[in-house]
Amino acid sequence: MGMTITEKILAFQCGQNAVSPGELINAKVDVALGNDITAPIAIDIFEKSGAKNVFDKEKIALIADHFIPAKDIKSAQQVKQLREFSRKHQITSYFEQGRVGVEHVLLPEKGIVLPGDLVIGADSHTCTYGALGAFSTGVGSTDLAAAMITGEVWFKVPESIKFIYHGKLNEFVSGKDLILYTIGMIGVDGARYMAMEFTGETVSELSMDSRFTMANMAIEAGAKNGIFEPDDKTKQYVDGKSSRKFKEYFSDKNARYIETYEINCGKIEPQVAFPHLPENSKPISEAIGIPIDQVVVGSCTNGRYSDIKEAADILRGNKIHPDVRMIILPATQLIYNQALKDGLFQVFLDAEAIISPPTCGPCLGGHMGVLADGERAIATTNRNFVGRMGHTKSEIYLSNPAVAAASAIKGKITHPEEIVSQGN
Repeated sequence: MGMTITEKILAFQCGQNAVSPGELINAKVDVALGNDITAPIAIDIFEKSGAKNVFDKEKIALIADHFIPAKDIKSAQQVKQLREFSRKHQITSYFEQGRVGVEHVLLPEKGIVLPGDLVIGADSHTCTYGALGAFSTGVGSTDLAAAMITGEVWFKVPESIKFIYHGKLNEFVSGKDLILYTIGMIGVDGARYMAMEFTGETVSELSMDSRFTMANMAIEAGAKNGIFEPDDKTKQYVDGKSSRKFKEYFSDKNARYIETYEINCGKIEPQVAFPHLPENSKPISEAIGIPIDQVVVGSCTNGRYSDIKEAADILRGNKIHPDVRMIILPATQLIYNQALKDGLFQVFLDAEAIISPPTCGPCLGGHMGVLADGERAIATTNRNFVGRMGHTKSEIYLSNPAVAAASAIKGKITHPEEIVSQGN
């Protein structure tokens, strides 16, 4: 029996020729990630263990991105703890305000994660790096602490589900819509502790940004990881970002999958996930007209340059509805700077949007746009749980950047084609 790409990476990292679903393994870690919420807990455990040194200062990444610039004393203390630990152990990949970015956008951008890597992170959306053909998954802070000491982590090898996407995408449909549609199809626990492998001719045409978005939201279907086989687009993306060698893995033709889904993308409209689960995904035709109070464009899901530009292209020459607040969060300093140079910020300012420095901000209800009682937001983020973005009686609708921007103009959920047609 052949192996999937996920199984091949895990087999290599644990020093075996082969692994099978359900098998328990200890695997070597290429990157261990923590942020300003989860890493302080891991650091406390690390220090209580009596460990004197990290296993490899170049394989640990600590990023202060959730509550920066620090919103209160507690968050400032947590960032201070990361800073001091990183200085003490000479952590190579430590990033905070001024040079920081949202972790799951920053690490690929910096070439810290590469194809074939095994990456763990004390953040559920660590599965983002599967877009590069890496095995990446979220772990608890205790596992992160253990990995920082030993360089290893234990896994149960997951079963794999194959998703084959066919057909040409409709206008204003992107990776965000494909993953929302997929989650809506299988449910939030439809891939529980499984590897979601994304393939097909439609996927091969997707940008890397769309692939990152899809891999990012695999966790919203309960998956252990989401993963794409690397191709020329992958190699072009990583080219020049790192001098570290990497290994490409591909699934065998006779690899075993617990389930295979074939999806006709030509039938997929832009998607909107209704409160309070990502699986409540519906075509935009069923969401048009729902009034909103706030729009958020950003996060580790849709805060990349193409996302920011897509929103700007819709907003250009328009004003945000007077009853709506719109927050733009470029995910890294590089993206922020590029958007500034390309005149996108002027578009946002002319439209009367708010531009934030790189931060997770309102995505987790942290700061920079928390919702009040009864308010409704449409956001390009990845979760719309009860209270996720503020008050427990607020509501969050998830969409792609074009839908979010169009909705900001009209003050209600709107198909982008309505704005584009008016412009013509």
